[in-house]
Amino acid sequence: MKQLTSYEGLHCANCGAPMQGEFCHECGQSIHSVLKPMHHMFEETVETVLHIDGRIVHTLPPLLLKPGFLTLEYFAGRRVRYIAPFRLMFVLCLLSFFVFHLAIDQLADKIPATGLPLVKVDSSGIDDAATPAEVRKALKQELDGLQSARETGVLPPKALERIQVADQELRRKANLRLIALGAAPMPASSVAGSPGSAPAPARSVDSTTPAKARSGSTREASEPIHVSWLPDVANARLTTLAQRFHDNVRAFKDGDPATRAEAKQRMINGVFGALPMTMFVLIPVFAGLLKLFYVFRRRLYMEHLIVALHSHAFMFMSLLLITLVGMLSTWLRPHAAWTGEVLGWVQTLLILWIPMCLLIMQKRIYHQGWPMTVVKFWFIGWFYFWLLIFALTIAALLGMAH
Repeated sequence: MKQLTSYEGLHCANCGAPMQGEFCHECGQSIHSVLKPMHHMFEETVETVLHIDGRIVHTLPPLLLKPGFLTLEYFAGRRVRYIAPFRLMFVLCLLSFFVFHLAIDQLADKIPATGLPLVKVDSSGIDDAATPAEVRKALKQELDGLQSARETGVLPPKALERIQVADQELRRKANLRLIALGAAPMPASSVAGSPGSAPAPARSVDSTTPAKARSGSTREASEPIHVSWLPDVANARLTTLAQRFHDNVRAFKDGDPATRAEAKQRMINGVFGALPMTMFVLIPVFAGLLKLFYVFRRRLYMEHLIVALHSHAFMFMSLLLITLVGMLSTWLRPHAAWTGEVLGWVQTLLILWIPMCLLIMQKRIYHQGWPMTVVKFWFIGWFYFWLLIFALTIAALLGMAH
């Protein structure tokens, strides 16, 4: 049983008001000092974590399985048991994009192991060659294939390292086959003009050379941007973004394999970095669409904003689950092929549940008949789809200028 404590005669250290409880009724400051022993801090940390976990248990299942329940609970004033709408949306947004980014990186790393002709290496032609000329011809064909894979510019650094190892292994097998046929082995640079030959060493650049001359035509192709009605700071920022975008594209198209992979990864990281902020901008726009289509329901804009926050939190949670199921399927499929089909059905059901849940949520919150709800849901979705495409395009361009 909690012991009763008297605060008579105590005053707030912040504003000097007489204390009537643990918190000052004037400024809200606690009477307890923040200078506590470590074991007290540990106890408070455990209590906070367990409290958050309890709210997660009460929040996430209804968000996924009970359309509109959290929003109606929030409108009814029952909010303590659940995570606040903005915090819920914010955490799920960052978490879903983070996991999706990891999935993209893992997919890129899986490219060399998928057996695509792009990176496939076959030394049987070298092993079966009957003459030295056939050995050299088979080696050149395999080296040409490896160079084609390098020039795509879409392979991650690990794949490029594996290609380099395969290049050396092919040359070693070719030399062993030549020795077995009684011919002299080839030196490292014997395949004249072969794309698989080792690249020439980079030329040194004089430190006195101007930066524009060192960067080549990538700097010359980008002109300063000047919009008359924008301030100079905005024009300078646009010029910088355009220059970075141009440099990244040129590096991806015309650079060596390592430069292409670096530019590709830089642009991907930039795009994923811009996506969360883009979604934060779209949420109030979506709330404005709800306000426009339900103007006669006489609801405050804040109510529509809460609906928008819960709707986007549900979509981010669905994206997170779909991505996790896909990653799990990729991991389990080599060990149990039947899991790929089962998890594929799970992904399909999650994708189909997204529009169904949003439609049911809209029906339960705004209390209109099904025909009117379906019509409004279609128009809101159509307008929001094109806004989303426009916003994602802007985010992609800003990301490519990273």
